[in-house]
Amino acid sequence: MVGATIDGMVQHVFRARIWEHSPGDPGSWHFLTVPAELSEDLTLEAGPRSGFGSVRVEVSVGGSTWRTSVFPDSAAGSFVLPMKRQVRRAENLSAGDTCEVTLEVLQGDPGPPRG
Repeated sequence: MVGATIDGMVQHVFRARIWEHSPGDPGSWHFLTVPAELSEDLTLEAGPRSGFGSVRVEVSVGGSTWRTSVFPDSAAGSFVLPMKRQVRRAENLSAGDTCEVTLEVLQGDPGPPRG
């Protein structure tokens, strides 16, 4: 896991395995589990949170970049990151695959979504 500062924002790089919420269901959500130690850092960077304790982030996997939120998962003791079907298709990824992720916390108004 790497943290680099670019324009005052910290970019975190990690590898994680894609998992499926309801295997066998064609509409099942897919997620990555953010490493626990990185989840602690994201909590500190995000400051006060709203909603379900989610944190707004910008994520890159391969050539795909998008804005979304990570959500706390009490069972895992960390955040989970939803993996959009569009991204999985573009990057040729499926449940069980491991990928490299670059993630940064978005502060204030994140502007229009990318990707």
